[in-house]
Amino acid sequence: MQMGNFTIIKKSSKCLARAGTLYTTRGIIETPVFMPVGTQGSVKSVSQQELSDLGAQIILANSYHIYLKPGVDLIKKAGGIHKFIGWQKPMLTDSGGFQLFSLAMLRKITDEGVHFQSHIDGSKHFISPESSVDIQRKIGADIIMCFDECVEYPCKEEYAKNSVDLSLLWAERCKNRFEETTSSYERQMLFGIVQGSVFKHLRKYSAQKTIDIGFSGYAIGGLSVGEPKEEMHATLDATVPMLPEEKAHYLMGVGMPEDLWEAIERGIDMFDCVLPTRNGRNGQAFTSGGKVNIKNAEFQSDFGPLDPECPCFACKNYSRAYLNHLFKAQELLALRLMSLHNLYFMVNLAKVIRKSIENDTFFEQKKEFYAKYFKK
Repeated sequence: MQMGNFTIIKKSSKCLARAGTLYTTRGIIETPVFMPVGTQGSVKSVSQQELSDLGAQIILANSYHIYLKPGVDLIKKAGGIHKFIGWQKPMLTDSGGFQLFSLAMLRKITDEGVHFQSHIDGSKHFISPESSVDIQRKIGADIIMCFDECVEYPCKEEYAKNSVDLSLLWAERCKNRFEETTSSYERQMLFGIVQGSVFKHLRKYSAQKTIDIGFSGYAIGGLSVGEPKEEMHATLDATVPMLPEEKAHYLMGVGMPEDLWEAIERGIDMFDCVLPTRNGRNGQAFTSGGKVNIKNAEFQSDFGPLDPECPCFACKNYSRAYLNHLFKAQELLALRLMSLHNLYFMVNLAKVIRKSIENDTFFEQKKEFYAKYFKK
């Protein structure tokens, strides 16, 4: 069933998992989807051609980082982020709210926006909901996000409530600014973000008020910030059923293999996370047989592939022993090959889960995956 920019192709008969398509002017995105993170317009150590070859349908950039360096005016002069980085498929930009609250050296939050100092050089800046939309407009991503406050975990309920109210105020202003400038930028979609920490009533309140404002899609932010997995799952259980079924559901910053299964089961369609590449650069591979630390001595003479079931470039061409050697020799190729593998693993896992939904075998496939992945 097609509903606006999102179409549901098939639903699981036993849970909230669904396979869908999200329509953008730069292509159709098949969901569930994992989105590699290119924070500064680059997925670390991986080229855009390699991303396309491994099956990535959409990648992220972060407006906070791009605003600071190289600057949005340069991006606009280049013809937008796609032309600047050489990527023709869809892109999404995070508003930078999370980075403002985690990276900025000094910050002052007001109803009007955030005054902050750059984590790079200490220079002073101010971003409002309106300027956040303007920044993302200039960057030119296909999907842009509302400016919001992401609270840390744990936090007091009163602070979480105030943060939700502030994010809702900013969301309405983002929507107004978006509509004011739509005539020149019909290609873009604006997603709202539900906040509320792990307080279920605040999540429901935030979801309803965000829906009332009305957006092209809905994201759940403020999870995977230190809370136990059980809290994340309970928060999703309380929140996702509140979201419009006919809109895409995006869980921000979450993306370990098991997270995809659990969140898709609860109705999530879109994911992003830096962990596949970050963990890969530190020697951890996601494999069909579980997580592997390739730097361990046991792999020094292991001439088998990183993952025997994986057809990615790294697994087809190089052994565990060679990867172990590259890390010991501090060769940069190690970072690239591990990143390529982990990205392939996550992008392909989303496709495997989609196929299980289409075949209505979601729980059978999940059980089979878990039996192998957690066998140790």
